[in-house]
Amino acid sequence: MPENKYNCKFRGEVCRGHRERRNGYRAVTLWFTGLSGAGKSTLAHAVEKRLFELGANVYVFDGDNVRHGLCGDLSFSAEDRAENIRRIGEMTKLFLDAGTICLCAFITPRSGVREQLRNMHEPDDFFLVHVDCPVEVCESRDVKGYYKLAREGKIKNYTGINAPYDPPESPDLRIDSDAESLLESVNRVLAFLADKIALPEA
Repeated sequence: MPENKYNCKFRGEVCRGHRERRNGYRAVTLWFTGLSGAGKSTLAHAVEKRLFELGANVYVFDGDNVRHGLCGDLSFSAEDRAENIRRIGEMTKLFLDAGTICLCAFITPRSGVREQLRNMHEPDDFFLVHVDCPVEVCESRDVKGYYKLAREGKIKNYTGINAPYDPPESPDLRIDSDAESLLESVNRVLAFLADKIALPEA
């Protein structure tokens, strides 16, 4: 691993390359996209647990820990949803610099926004994981009843019902969450990561 991959542009004598060398693996962002109820957050947190048990520095970003703080001033308009994702993308870059594997679980419905995210990152720092699941299955998992409210017109701009979702044409990894168990999905994500970075050994 290069001693000083990023030439310590922004700080003193310790930079990302040094942190990654000490960690023994490269930090990356895995961005989980998919419909509400597809299982993005469940999968991301399960992957986080496995990576943590392996000794990796890892963190999950999702609506629960972002929307109420960093992005608490934003609405759910198309413009503010795009700004929400932009801020998260910038934050993950800071976490990468700190040597942390970032797992981001957000619907991120528009292909243009996902492409902007990829372009914000250095090459090979960003990987898109499509957690694919039929909308009917997502609805069956919706204990809060949001899909029902959207179909009744009581929730506007709900992705998959009255707002569009652009399925990724070429994600780095596709998970069929309705056809495989959570354990199978976690193992597939870890196998994917093992091909990209030098994961710490159990």
